[in-house]
Amino acid sequence: MPFLLSRFAPALLLATSIPLVQAQQTNDPTAEALATATPETLHPWQAALPRLSSEAYFTNLKDGDKIETPFVLKFGLSGGWGLAPIAKAHKGKRGHHHLLVNRELPLNFTTALPFTDQYIHFGGGQMETVLTFPPGTYKLRMLLANQKHLPFFVYSKPATITVTKKNDTDPNTLTSRGISMMLPEGPLRSPFRVQFHASGLNVGLQAKDNPKSGHFALQIVSTSGKGNANLDFPDGQTEVYLTPPPGDYNLTLNWVSDASEGDPQGRVAPAAASVTVQ
Repeated sequence: MPFLLSRFAPALLLATSIPLVQAQQTNDPTAEALATATPETLHPWQAALPRLSSEAYFTNLKDGDKIETPFVLKFGLSGGWGLAPIAKAHKGKRGHHHLLVNRELPLNFTTALPFTDQYIHFGGGQMETVLTFPPGTYKLRMLLANQKHLPFFVYSKPATITVTKKNDTDPNTLTSRGISMMLPEGPLRSPFRVQFHASGLNVGLQAKDNPKSGHFALQIVSTSGKGNANLDFPDGQTEVYLTPPPGDYNLTLNWVSDASEGDPQGRVAPAAASVTVQ
C-alpha cells in the first residue's frame, strides 16, 4: 500500500567500528549494549528506573486510534536507553528509532534492518515524523537499533490504526523546531515520570561533538525551600523518573547543543512547568 513520510531523510552511512569480542561471541547487540553501558550516578531527586521498563513507544498514538493525515507521530524511549545518530560510532544503551509499517518484529535480531517503505529509519536521532498515509488500516510498531541497524530487544507493542481521511494540510507546516515535556496530570506522588520531546531537532551524544544534534537538561527549582537540582542527559535519554521531597517546584527543560563550540542550530526556547509533589 503506497504512502509517504515527510520531513525524513534516511541516514545511509554505516559505522565501521569493529564489534566487541563479547558481541562476536554472543552475536547479540542487546547484550553488547547492556554490557558496555556506563553505570549512572543518580541525583538524590532522581529515582531508579522501574524494572523491565526498556521500551520504544508512541507518545501520541495507541492501538485502535482513528486519525486523519498528515499526522505528527511522536516517539518515546524508556529504560535508560538514549538516542544517538549513526554518523559516529557509539556503544552502550544507545540507538535510533525505526518505524515498522505492516511488518512484524524480525525473526532474526542479528540481521540488519532493511531500508524499505515498511522499515523507516530515523538515523539522525529524530523523535517524530509526519505520516501521510492514504485512508486505510495500518499496523505500526517502533523498534530501536544500533548504528549498524541491528535491532535491540527494545520495541513497542503493535498499534493498529485507521486513517479515515487524508486532508490538504501541507505536512511541512505541522512541525517546527522546539522542545516540550510531558507530565502526569494533577498532584504528583513520587516517583513520577517526566518525558522529553524534540521537534525538528536530532537527539544525540554530547561526547560525540556532533554539531547537528543536542541533548536535554532539566532544571528543578523548589519554591518551598527544598533546594534545587540540575540534571543533564548527555547520553541521549528522553525521560527521567523523579522523587523530590513533597512541595512545589518549577521545572525547566533546556536544549543543549552537542557541538563543542557555539550552537550552530540556533537558540531553542526552553519548556517550563510548575508541579506540586505530595
